[in-house]
Amino acid sequence: MLHWSLRLLLSLLILPAAVWGLLALHFQLPFNPAQNTFIQLTWAGLGFYALYLLWRGYWKTGLILYLVLHGELLLWWGDIQPLHEREWADEVARMTTGDINGNRVTLHNVRNFAWRSDNDYDIRWESREYDLQRLRSVDMISSHWGMDSIAHVLVSFGFDGGQFVTFSVEIRKEKDEEFSELGGFFKQFELSILATDERDAVAVRPNVRGEDAYLYRIAMPAQVRRALFLAYVEQANALAKTPRFYNTITVNCTTLVYTMLQQVTGGLPLDPRLLLTGYLPSYIQEQHGLIEGFGLDELRELGHINQRSLAAAGRSDYSRRIREGVPGWRHEPQALPQGLPF
Repeated sequence: MLHWSLRLLLSLLILPAAVWGLLALHFQLPFNPAQNTFIQLTWAGLGFYALYLLWRGYWKTGLILYLVLHGELLLWWGDIQPLHEREWADEVARMTTGDINGNRVTLHNVRNFAWRSDNDYDIRWESREYDLQRLRSVDMISSHWGMDSIAHVLVSFGFDGGQFVTFSVEIRKEKDEEFSELGGFFKQFELSILATDERDAVAVRPNVRGEDAYLYRIAMPAQVRRALFLAYVEQANALAKTPRFYNTITVNCTTLVYTMLQQVTGGLPLDPRLLLTGYLPSYIQEQHGLIEGFGLDELRELGHINQRSLAAAGRSDYSRRIREGVPGWRHEPQALPQGLPF
């Protein structure tokens, strides 16, 4: 007879694995709802039967049943691969790519939608050219939609002459598919890096979706700004060539940027705020990456762009107007102190 403590330990291994398997089936089974439900109920029933055998004295049979079931599930799970060929939602139907020629970078499929609502918009995909010798600034936009701890993070690069481009790490939704934090753990979404006009990816969040958006000027050396911009382009090219799954924890809008910065510079510490993205500004401030001379609450208040974004909607000088009053902004992007200790 297996000692009760070992049975308890095995139960604590089997039960979470069974729950994980149930969720994996829920998000990935390709059949009709009735068939999917039948398979999920069968999986749950067999999992509980394995636990029943374990506690009724047939622990070897129960353990073998569990190992066979979970082994089959893992083989199926490993065969689920990311794809480029799906019926994508309009806003992620294309993927940004870039051509790098010395200091000149041409981005293809820069999204520049005109949003009137989430379901009413003009579709525009453009090619744009950038001169890295004129790259002057990096801004972070943090957009919140309910919880202080959670935000979507965008990174915007500013060039001489008032030219801006915003990069956003996005889930690649299929048509009629909705974002799910839980689904992001279970291969529900592919990953995309989109370059966009600020009147698109920035404006849509406060103006259309009613999110609270905050803009922070990032103090970053010129060579790191350039390297980060190129890292975005190279990562976008890699995703366009080889699809990859989004993951709510390991591959999201902050962890991917953190990985790129680590490759560029090294030395950035891991921190829970990389996952609790709403608190990311405090992490950046601790790394001396925000404008000095201001408290975090003051930077947050001055960087709250919602009213300015609504007032500047659709205007050619949208980028300038949303930055009015933001510390570090003086009508044209300026070279800033070294900032982050790279």
